[in-house]
Amino acid sequence: MFQILVVEDDVNTRKLMTAVLKENGFYPIPAANGMEALNMLDLHHIDLVILDIMMPGMDGYELTEHLRESNYSLPILMVTAKQLPEDKRRGFMVGTDDYMTKPVDEEEMILRMKALLRRAQIVSERKICIGDVVLDYDSMTVSRNGEVQELPNKEFCLIYKLLSYPGKIFTRMQLMNEVWGVESESDDSTINTHINRLRKRFENYPEFSIETIRGLGYKAVKHV
Repeated sequence: MFQILVVEDDVNTRKLMTAVLKENGFYPIPAANGMEALNMLDLHHIDLVILDIMMPGMDGYELTEHLRESNYSLPILMVTAKQLPEDKRRGFMVGTDDYMTKPVDEEEMILRMKALLRRAQIVSERKICIGDVVLDYDSMTVSRNGEVQELPNKEFCLIYKLLSYPGKIFTRMQLMNEVWGVESESDDSTINTHINRLRKRFENYPEFSIETIRGLGYKAVKHV
């Protein structure tokens, strides 16, 4: 499930947008301002950011510029009441990927989000194919040459997230927060146990491997 950071200072608008995202199969993570958004980015792996421009403290332009200067390449969609051409021009100049003016058409916003996710080469069809291996999110299965394995929920979500971003290092905290939830009482040993189970389960799959990055976390590596 794609995690969408919603940065919006208006409480009602933020609640509405998170509800719309949930209805369309996304996992929204709300933030009331730019600084809170940066904290959420430290705690979660974010697939796409939706942000307002007019916010107290750090506005949407400043947040976008900060993210790009910090080498965040994730898609950013500005959703704002600012409609002048120079407002849009500034938004694109600081690094946004798309720009919508309020009030937004909810269906159009979802379509634009999906297009941004596709352009970011994120698997939007809920399947990952690596050579002969197919991970199917809807059935929680991994299949290869007719052999089908149905994985426990946590194991599947863990391998699916890692293989959605091959080569990207995920910290143990990022994986714990996303797969088990921020309020989970599980610790590093839980992650280690599940990683070891996945390695054993797929030890005869030459298409990919899960590597430990000492002191940081884990990454998946594709070999095809």
